[in-house]
Order: sequence, then C-alpha cells, then structure tokens
Amino acid sequence: MSKKTPTVVIVDDHRIFRTGVKAELGDLVEILGEAETVEDAVREITEREPDVVLLDVHMPGGGGVEVIDQVSKRRPQQRFLALSVSDDPDDVIAVVRAGARGYVTKTITGPDLADAVRRVREGDAVFSPRLAGFVLDAFAGDIPAEEVDPELDQLTAREREVLRYIARGYMYKEIAHRLEISVKTVEAHVSSVLRKLQLSSRHELSRWAVSRRLVD
Repeated sequence: MSKKTPTVVIVDDHRIFRTGVKAELGDLVEILGEAETVEDAVREITEREPDVVLLDVHMPGGGGVEVIDQVSKRRPQQRFLALSVSDDPDDVIAVVRAGARGYVTKTITGPDLADAVRRVREGDAVFSPRLAGFVLDAFAGDIPAEEVDPELDQLTAREREVLRYIARGYMYKEIAHRLEISVKTVEAHVSSVLRKLQLSSRHELSRWAVSRRLVD
C-alpha cells in the first residue's frame, strides 16, 4: 500500500464547510484545491488530478452525480468519496451508481475521514456503517440467482458487516468502534454467525469469508 500522502480536491457549495474540512484534515492529506459549483469542480479536478475527490451530494446544477458524470468522461480513473449531511438511501444509491467509491456523513471525524480517503485511493469501497446496508440491499438484485449463497443469505446485514471486519483481522473493540456498537454486541453477532455457519473459531470464519470473496 502506498505511503504517499493522499491528494484531495474538496467539492462543496458551502465555503464554511470546506474550511472546516480542511481544518479537520490538517496535514493528514494534501488539499490540491476546492470548488463550489459543478463547472468549477470539473475544471479543478481535471486540472489538479487528485487521488480522491471529496464530493458533496447536493449542489446547484446537478450535484455530485453530475460532477462524476462529467469528470468520468475526461478522467475515468478518478476516485470519488461522497461526503454529505444526507443519509437518505436514494442519495446514497444515486451517487454510488454514478461511480462513487464510498459515502460517509459529515459527522465523521478528521482522522476517520483521512483514513476513508486513503482506503478509497487504494481501491476500497468505504461507507458509514449505517449506510452499508442500503448499498447491499440496492445491489442485491444485480447478483444472478444462481450465485446466491444460501449460507450467506441467512446472515443479517449487520452480521455480514461484522464478518467482513473479522476476516480483515479487526479486534472486537475496533469493530465496535467502527460500527458504533458495544463490544458485547459484536461478540453476540460473532456467536450468531458461528452458530449459523456451524463454525467454531475466528480463523474458520476468516477462511469462510475469503472463500466467499467477502474480503477485498
């Protein structure tokens, strides 16, 4: 994984918010530029060529979806991370379908936002915990029927989230922090998954998740 400081362009039609984001991120990322309109955003992104664009969803002139559409024609490799006050499922799905690699809400902390930027730069899909379920549900219909896994299908959306973190090597305390739940709740989810899948350890869970390609 690259250690280089991620480069970012911030797109939001509220100057005070852009200023706040820059202050929160500090020197964790390199801010190459900012824009408050669709037109300015397209120009700034194509000229600056940032690793990641931090993109508001609602702006005059078409919003984040329009920015993605226009930039993708000129710079198809560009990665976008939506950053919005909205947690409306329709907003989440629209910007993801347009091509965003992630969606986080504006309650996120500076360090967590910088981490999300790094992960998106490296190709990960990053979502605020409560938004991940919207994406899973929305794209479930894109999976061919013959590929549906009966074992995976018996797990709840939250159990799948916990399983993915377990498979990536996260400890219970780290999972609890990321999903904003208690450690006891994480333990309960893990026990439930083990029971449903008839497995006996974290190691077996990790191997199972990898075999189902649940881990990037």
